Amino acid sequence: MSTIYPFTAIVGQERMKRALVLNAVNPRIGGVLIRGERGTAKSTAARALAALLPKVETFSDCRFGCDPQRPTTWCTECKERSENGTERSVKMLPTPFVNLPVSATEDRVVGTLDIEKAIQKGERHFEPGVLADANRGLLYIDEVNLLDDHVVDLLLDSAAMGMNIVEREGISFSHPARFILVGTMNPEEGDLRPQLLDRFALAVNIWGIREIRERVLIMERNLAFEAAPDLFLGEWLEQERELSQRVRQARKLLPEVKYTSRDLVSIAALSASLNVDGHRSDLVILKTAQAHAAFEGRVAISKRDITLAAELAYPHRLKRGPFQQAEISATELQERIEQLQGAVAESIPGEGDEGDQETSSDPGEKDKDGKKKR
Repeated sequence: MSTIYPFTAIVGQERMKRALVLNAVNPRIGGVLIRGERGTAKSTAARALAALLPKVETFSDCRFGCDPQRPTTWCTECKERSENGTERSVKMLPTPFVNLPVSATEDRVVGTLDIEKAIQKGERHFEPGVLADANRGLLYIDEVNLLDDHVVDLLLDSAAMGMNIVEREGISFSHPARFILVGTMNPEEGDLRPQLLDRFALAVNIWGIREIRERVLIMERNLAFEAAPDLFLGEWLEQERELSQRVRQARKLLPEVKYTSRDLVSIAALSASLNVDGHRSDLVILKTAQAHAAFEGRVAISKRDITLAAELAYPHRLKRGPFQQAEISATELQERIEQLQGAVAESIPGEGDEGDQETSSDPGEKDKDGKKKR
């Protein structure tokens, strides 16, 4: 097996690395689209991220990588084995990394049901596709803008649902399809339709680094990696382990991260002030802000978390005229958030009391007195 270039050894491109790491903390964010020039470490970063992610626990006899701790997400086969009382062992596997070719068809992506065998022998036989291979891992699509729109729709639907359901002639089969979706593209070769762009939760525009010292550092590290991959990886092993541990801890902390109603108002007001279509961006910013807070070891989101999340959620959603800038900076976002929060506080009586009630990422049910049920 070839040695993967270390994620922590990638020079610069901090926004891209942040988007990838936050999706690793919470795959339910909805993936990231990386748009940039050729040779800017897009595919290197995706492969490197998968390599440092923690191993996953699954059943030894499961073809779909089902999580033993989450019965509600099990595939059809695992549910049937459980109902039959079959004893099962578990094993640990590396986080899957699946590279989807541009020529992939619908059947290759979702899998196929053998209708002939079902009719003749009464047996349900499902041949897994790419979505099964990528479950609980990372699905990478290079040149996503060249992929058939219908296939992109299927991938994004599955990423949003976390489940792949295949139905043919009255026969159905389902399995979990929870993965980190990473798409890369060069805008010079054409863009995605706006409807598909919006389905990617986060987007990052990257360019080649212009600073001479950093370009020299890129060359030096790549030459060292090519000359002695194992030795180079050993030099970065401690940083890789540290980042992997931070991601693991953040995943555990994520359900405890809280937000206030003021945070929700800030996010909604920010999207409205920027004339962003739909409501997907609001949810994306909240989930990303929570992931960032968890990654930094905090249990409450801050204005900075919202700002950094907005930086990643808006680039492909802002309406721009021919003479408008391509992106909005973190400083501009921070100033706008502060202005909006001040305006909201003035316009809503008592907002500082009732409006700042904390809400966890899993609010749960409440009784008639407003207390959370246990």
